[in-house]
Amino acid sequence: MVDYHSAGQPYAYGGNGPGPNGDYMAQEDDWDRDLLLDPAWEKQQRKTFTAWCNSHLRKAGTQIENIDEDFRDGLKLMLLLEVISGERLPKPERGKMRVHKINNVNKALDFIASKGVKLVSIGAEEIVDGNAKMTLGMIWTIILRFAIQDISVEETSAKEGLLLWCQRKTAPYKNVNVQNFHISWKDGLAFNALIHRHRPELIEYDKLRKDDPVTNLNNAFEVAEKYLDIPKMLDAEDIVNTARPDEKAIMTYVSSFYHAFSGAQKAETAANRICKVLAVNQENEHLMEDYEKLASDLLEWIKRTIPWLEDRSPQKTIQEMQQKLEDFRDYRRIHKPPKVQEKCQLEINFNTLQTKLRLSNRPAFMPSEGKMVSDINNGWQHLEQAEKGYEEWLLNEIRRLERLDHLAEKFRQKASIHESWTEGKEAMLKQKDYETATLSDIKALIRKHEAFESDLAAHQDRVEQIAAIAQELNELDYYDSPSVNARCQKICDQWDVLGSLTHSRREALEKTEKQLETIDELHLEYAKRAAPFNNWMESAMEDLQDMFIVHTIEEIEGLIAAHDQFKSTLPDADKEREAILGIQREAQRIADFNSIKLSGNNPYTSVTPQIINSKWERVQQLVPKRDHALLDEQSKQQSNEHLRRQFASQANIVGPWIQTKMEEIGRISIEMNGTLEDQLNHLKQYEQSIVDYKPNIDLLEQQHQLIQEALIFDNKHTNYTMEHIRVGWEQLLTTIARTINEVENQILTRDAKGISQEQMQEFRASFNHFDKDHGGSLGPEEFKACLISLGYDVENDRQGDAEFNRIMSVVDPNNSGIVTFQAFIDFMSRETTDTDTADQVIASFKVLAGDKNYITAEELRRELPPDQAEYCIARMAPYQGPDAAPGALDYKSFSTALYGESDL
Repeated sequence: MVDYHSAGQPYAYGGNGPGPNGDYMAQEDDWDRDLLLDPAWEKQQRKTFTAWCNSHLRKAGTQIENIDEDFRDGLKLMLLLEVISGERLPKPERGKMRVHKINNVNKALDFIASKGVKLVSIGAEEIVDGNAKMTLGMIWTIILRFAIQDISVEETSAKEGLLLWCQRKTAPYKNVNVQNFHISWKDGLAFNALIHRHRPELIEYDKLRKDDPVTNLNNAFEVAEKYLDIPKMLDAEDIVNTARPDEKAIMTYVSSFYHAFSGAQKAETAANRICKVLAVNQENEHLMEDYEKLASDLLEWIKRTIPWLEDRSPQKTIQEMQQKLEDFRDYRRIHKPPKVQEKCQLEINFNTLQTKLRLSNRPAFMPSEGKMVSDINNGWQHLEQAEKGYEEWLLNEIRRLERLDHLAEKFRQKASIHESWTEGKEAMLKQKDYETATLSDIKALIRKHEAFESDLAAHQDRVEQIAAIAQELNELDYYDSPSVNARCQKICDQWDVLGSLTHSRREALEKTEKQLETIDELHLEYAKRAAPFNNWMESAMEDLQDMFIVHTIEEIEGLIAAHDQFKSTLPDADKEREAILGIQREAQRIADFNSIKLSGNNPYTSVTPQIINSKWERVQQLVPKRDHALLDEQSKQQSNEHLRRQFASQANIVGPWIQTKMEEIGRISIEMNGTLEDQLNHLKQYEQSIVDYKPNIDLLEQQHQLIQEALIFDNKHTNYTMEHIRVGWEQLLTTIARTINEVENQILTRDAKGISQEQMQEFRASFNHFDKDHGGSLGPEEFKACLISLGYDVENDRQGDAEFNRIMSVVDPNNSGIVTFQAFIDFMSRETTDTDTADQVIASFKVLAGDKNYITAEELRRELPPDQAEYCIARMAPYQGPDAAPGALDYKSFSTALYGESDL
């Protein structure tokens, strides 16, 4: 180390230090001491260096006024070095003597030398004596070491790095050409361009004029001081009025801009990278949880169902077995289909999750033990095997019971038929109806009895068959034989009783027949005319009370015309009624005259005069009621016709509109132009225009509600039904939503893989070119042609076929024979882009932590959004390093765990 306390050995100014950064300002070796004597340059350096020192000293609550006086005692010089380095210097001496001041300055110069700076011709005595040029030289050395040395842009550092940074930031601005740190800044536009590039809201760059440098410079200085916390280090007039402004003053001021902007940009970039990585990880964890739950539920259902399918307990009756078969059919029809859908959805979710993990450079998802897709497939195969065996067993058991139950069912059917036939037969044979009957009644009863005797003889074979079947069931040991035998015995006993009663009744009827001789012809004539007239009245009453149903105005008008025709026949009907009643009166007159006691009602008909008169009065009452009902229905149909026309008018507008929009969406999905964001915005605007059309659908629904309430089922004025409109509307919303989702997935893939817009458009153009049927997918040959057009060597030779098969195994792992656009984009993105790595995330966390090996919860909450900050805090382990502070969190293990390299 240089002996700063020996007289005659001052520090060197601007030399190269021995450390790794010893040549950090080799370009400054040619420092021209005489230039320090230039009053204009000295003035600029005094103001700039003073402002620069005060921008740091104010952090310690102090400042300097005169740069060559206020550093003479070394106290503020040491304080300045502590503030800008963040390190503690040796304790200063507080004495007022010259030796105390020299010692303090030497401590400061010792610290500067410890940072690898070799000073030339700068000694503590010159600083204590207030040597202006030595003091300015020392401050410039400090600025070089602590403000400019660490600047690095594309492998260039210090002055070249700062100059390159300025050139890059100001390149897009007109009238700005930064080639140095003196005359390139005289017009002030370069300062304004730097501010506008990073904070465009602070500068109205287009309003600045190159021929007004003072205004430009003052504008930049004032904005930097007010909004960027960069003190005003230069005077606009000094710069403008100097042929060649002081380079070191300009570099010092410009370095403040670099430090002001570069720190914020690094923090923002680091925070954005972490947010992106955490968002992907959170989404993947959610998908993993969904898969685990769905897999557990499906496996539990399979576990419950297999024992039921393996149960082979037989039943006694075919009904019980049929119930088992019905339960099985319910299982196949109702319970199993949703589980088939769940199994399919589970595989889809698994594949989607693996794709997302692959796109985000994460390790493949490994489900819990026993919940792999293969485990579910094995369980499902076991289920279907049990299902097949169960169905075969049910059918065989039913066939067996059918064979055994056939005879029993045959017995029951024949027995039921016989019992139904014999029901009431004993009571009929025992009745004494012939004792008060007329001759015609007797003859009718005899004919009826003869018919019964024929029927009785025909049933003899059935009784014998019943007995034979019962005997066979007994021989086969049918489980319900006792009830069969009891029923058969009852049938045989009843058959013997019927035979005896039949013989007795025939004798009684033949004896009574001989006692009755006369017949009343008038009764016969009355019956012949009363019956059709009675039928006419019954039909008229039925028609008048019929609950007619019509759907059109034409139908109700037809009913009204038919009713008017019926009313015109009523006078003739009344004349017929009087004639029939006259026959009955004539018969009664003759009987009374000859003292004949009539048995009562006419033997040939049950239609009495009282019935005819009663029904005629009823017809007279129903006619006006029918008139009112028809008129009411006519009014209703007129109202319904209005509703039909109203609905049809709106439906004939909405239906074609939906069809047109569906066709337009089809064209949009094929002819997409511009960036994906433009396409997405266009589709969302298009979707909004569709949603805005919803009031027209609602109006149609209201009109359809009125039609339903009116029970209108047809409408000849339109081919559109409300169901057609609803289905079309839902398909329209689904189609536009699906198209938007496809574009969002493309954006997700593009952003995740860093694909440029031009690449995405090239991929889309190539895919659409070979998608000849516009179906949204490519067959193997179409996909091969597409790859050839993109420069892949997949021609029809052994090497090309092998390469093509490899690519097909990536884009079509399920061997479906088609390649979707999303699979095509995934493949091309893997071929052309890279993804985030654990090292990049660790580097980003290190930026947020201020280069520490750990990070605190407070720093995470300050730099990240609330939900993602809490996500990190909950998952980061405590930091265990030797430099750990209270609450320190280990971001390195957390970052590696995100990519599967360790467990959280």
